[in-house]
Amino acid sequence: MAAMSGAVVSGRQGGWQTFFQLFNIAFVGMLLAMLLLDRSPAQGWVYWAITGAFWLLAWDINASLSSGRSPFSAAAGWLVPLIFGGTLLVLWEAICIGASVPTVLLPAPSLIAARVAASTPTLWADFVQTVIRAAIPGWVMGCLAGFLLALACDRFDFLRRGLIPIGNFVSALPMIGIAPILVMWFGFDWQSKAAVVVVMTFFPMLVNTLAGLASAGHLERDLMRSYGASWFRALVSLRLPAAMPFIFNALKINATLAMIGAIVAEFFGTPVVGMGFRISTEVGRMALDMVWATIAVAGVAGSAFYGLLVLTERAVTFWHPSVRAG
Repeated sequence: MAAMSGAVVSGRQGGWQTFFQLFNIAFVGMLLAMLLLDRSPAQGWVYWAITGAFWLLAWDINASLSSGRSPFSAAAGWLVPLIFGGTLLVLWEAICIGASVPTVLLPAPSLIAARVAASTPTLWADFVQTVIRAAIPGWVMGCLAGFLLALACDRFDFLRRGLIPIGNFVSALPMIGIAPILVMWFGFDWQSKAAVVVVMTFFPMLVNTLAGLASAGHLERDLMRSYGASWFRALVSLRLPAAMPFIFNALKINATLAMIGAIVAEFFGTPVVGMGFRISTEVGRMALDMVWATIAVAGVAGSAFYGLLVLTERAVTFWHPSVRAG
């Protein structure tokens, strides 16, 4: 009974502590917002004191959520990144305004958001060209080719011995040297960018799939042999499910590589559309707000793609200890 009463009291204290923290960060944030909206170059020591107080309060809230002391700790998985990211944006804005950082060096997030809103049609056309037409098809083709070849290497050992060194050699080649060659081979449209993505994503999928297929335990393999299971039956029933965490790791790694490859490949020749084309063109014009707007769109698209893969992984590999622990 005493333990239960102590838990209730502790929960109430934690609730009041969280309420006090949220009230303080809202109050300090309101003061900081008033100073930010003024957009004057320097606000004196009060400006920086309020900025520091905002950062300390956000730090305290995140520490409480992560340690389990807050009643909202059950939602820490999405609250902590949300508060952390929002705090970084506020501090970015505060530093750009308070320190009078030239926009040509680093525009404030509000200026980047205004540019995104003003250039939505252009950014959407760039997104379609780079992500929809180049990055995603190249990602699908590269991952599928790496997966199928990994199955062939697993079935025929001489393929594994012969192709792994070649794949390692190809993956070590600099992309900045491969991209112009592929542009000459496949033209200036999306096909050459997808080819660059295929080259970048093929080897990670091959290596991770082979490692995953080899991760099944010896006892389980012996049990399948005792049942007289064929290679295909053992693959489908045992080894492929065991390889799923490795395969999803490769898919997530390749999701970021696909974005990078498609954007960088556009630096070497593309129609007058695309994220890489936009970045290289606007840098030459010193329009850094447009450059950062394109970077922001690419970051959001890559994060959303990665998050979708994480949710799919949790649904497919729900049995894995890492997923159950999370």
